[in-house]
Amino acid sequence: MDIKSTVPAIGFALLLSTGLAAADDKTIVAKSGETVDIRPVYGALHCKSILVAPPEVEVLQAPPELKLSIREDMVTPLKCQDKVKGGFVVATVGEVKQPTEGKLTFRVKYKTKEGTRQSGYVYNVSLLPK
Repeated sequence: MDIKSTVPAIGFALLLSTGLAAADDKTIVAKSGETVDIRPVYGALHCKSILVAPPEVEVLQAPPELKLSIREDMVTPLKCQDKVKGGFVVATVGEVKQPTEGKLTFRVKYKTKEGTRQSGYVYNVSLLPK
């Protein structure tokens, strides 16, 4: 791997995204019927989008009441002032009949000008009835 291909990869990795759902503890707490923004997703290099398609989310493990999707939106990358194409990972909670605890494991796939990238995330989940 030469320096020319290493620098964009490092820059891309540093600018992927930061969490929203629960700042430091990575815990999602939601009730039946609620929708929660979990985290912004984007691919940026030098504050410019390098995505060629919207990000996709793949759920690897989750309570059955929890569904994930990507809501396309303009987002502001870390250390940037202007927004770029990207979106938010959104969790939608179905009907919860009794309190449920579990893990949410998912990955976000990014199709970029330099190829496909992915990032994985793990959150604790606490789902409650209304």
